[in-house]
Amino acid sequence: MEKEKVELTVKEIKRSFRLYMNGVTAQSLRDKGDENKLNWGVSLQHLHEMASEYSKDLNLAIELWKSNVRECKLLATMLMPAEEMPREVVDIWMEQLPSQEVGEQLVFNLLQNLDYAPMLAYEWMASDNDLHQICAYNLIGRLFMKGQEPNERGISEFLDQAGVALQSENPSVQHAAMNCIVRFADMGEEYDSIAQKAMRRLGFEFL
Repeated sequence: MEKEKVELTVKEIKRSFRLYMNGVTAQSLRDKGDENKLNWGVSLQHLHEMASEYSKDLNLAIELWKSNVRECKLLATMLMPAEEMPREVVDIWMEQLPSQEVGEQLVFNLLQNLDYAPMLAYEWMASDNDLHQICAYNLIGRLFMKGQEPNERGISEFLDQAGVALQSENPSVQHAAMNCIVRFADMGEEYDSIAQKAMRRLGFEFL
């Protein structure tokens, strides 16, 4: 999409947020630490409906992300074509994550579809950034759900990092790591047995 058309489309999208504004949701998001300059409290359902009206476009997604508005960033994750997203854009977006919600939607709508998703997940698991860790476990959990089985080295690294995350002071990191371990165990009896043993070594009950 050409630059002028991108700018006009972004203005059109921003105007449409008023139709779906939800003040209660917006305040709740702010209370939970949303760092966007502006959020309209538009539901994810409505945002997906809005996204369906546009074709996926690299330039449009990048321009939407630049806006410090919750809904623009969420739409960017829905409108970015996975096959065109450069690694450097992934890095920029991750550094600019304003909230856990945006990170989770970035994983769900986009990152799980990238060819290099496993590399991202293992890299972010070792990060000291809580949001990056949460995204890492959400991402690798999605890959496990798709049946992407790690090799022996990957299993060892995953369980080592998840064990550290389970002792994090951030409950959201703990929750993301435990959910990911559950996804790992769900891949079959062998994986369930490996997870059980790893959790017992750490002193966790794992059913």
